[in-house]
Amino acid sequence: MTAGGTWRAVEFAGLYLGLPLVLALAMPPDWMWPVLGAATLLGLVLLAVTPGFAWGELLRGWRGFDWGYVALVAAGTAAVAVLLVWWLVPWQAFVLPRRATELWLMILVLYPFLSALPQELVFRPLFFRRYGALFPDPRVAVAANGLLFGLAHLMFWNWVAMALTVAGGLIFARAYLGRNGFLMAVVLHAVCGAIVFTTGLGSFFYHGAVPLR
Repeated sequence: MTAGGTWRAVEFAGLYLGLPLVLALAMPPDWMWPVLGAATLLGLVLLAVTPGFAWGELLRGWRGFDWGYVALVAAGTAAVAVLLVWWLVPWQAFVLPRRATELWLMILVLYPFLSALPQELVFRPLFFRRYGALFPDPRVAVAANGLLFGLAHLMFWNWVAMALTVAGGLIFARAYLGRNGFLMAVVLHAVCGAIVFTTGLGSFFYHGAVPLR
């Protein structure tokens, strides 16, 4: 491995392995948003200095957008989410739209921009454009992407968040590498997040998540 490749590997390990572990194991919960914000800014800088990358790539695929695929993923996510809520936390079923409608609507409006978009920038374009060469096979890169996306949610300390984000990471990664690119990944992430918070499964995606019983 060249010196440049070694430095890329160090960057990669720090951003996708070290930071999630430190955030989960050594930082208080109220540091989450500032740290994630700083990580997003760092990711944007690294993406900007990545040779061959152009910001216009992020708009690729808006023509001929595959809304049928979005609907398919949404239906599958809704089915899984409802089943998990019914199995694990039935008292949380649709709790936000039923009891905190304004908060629910605010989440639906802000989540795509404050959560889905920055996460997708770091985990899809930055991951594949800057660090994709670290993986010998695109399938290995996609698998690693999904697993590391799950690791980034270790801070919630429950298997539901980890399992869902690994599965979501795999879906979003494949969508990013497809013909609709980054925009498809963001839309899928936003739609899945909206479903998770609407059904009540969002209770597993914050510090102090509801206990399983």
